[in-house]
Amino acid sequence: MVRESAEVEEILSAVRGAAKRVTVPKRMVAQVLVDSQTHLTADEITQAVQERQPEVSQSTVYRILEEFEALKIVVHSHMGQHAAVYHLAGSVHGHLICSRCGVTFEIPAVHFDCLSRNLQQNFGFRLDRHHVAITGVCRVCQKEVRPDSGPGKS
Repeated sequence: MVRESAEVEEILSAVRGAAKRVTVPKRMVAQVLVDSQTHLTADEITQAVQERQPEVSQSTVYRILEEFEALKIVVHSHMGQHAAVYHLAGSVHGHLICSRCGVTFEIPAVHFDCLSRNLQQNFGFRLDRHHVAITGVCRVCQKEVRPDSGPGKS
């Protein structure tokens, strides 16, 4: 827990450094993000904050997340058709999402380097590697469904 407190204080120090006020709700959002072992939606963050401080509204949490993102404390990602998820900024990574079972894998952004260069060279498009989410079918689901066992095949 000492490490977590230090991480929360580091976040709040960044808030202070931007001449923003540190409030109890901001401290709670920071603590929820530090405590989390996964990416969370704004609703999940709100629920976790409200378990600690019931009077904190959902709109307050959304405003805090926007502020934290502007300060580069958090990053949000869109994972397929699901709600945006938030996590502490840190190592840049992308996501692979199984379209069958919904499992999500984090992969280091280095795996997108070739794609990023190709998009820039061929299309003049700069990839935002914080927001990469690729859907497909995971190894487990591929084993469960054989390509030759579709409709009309014997």
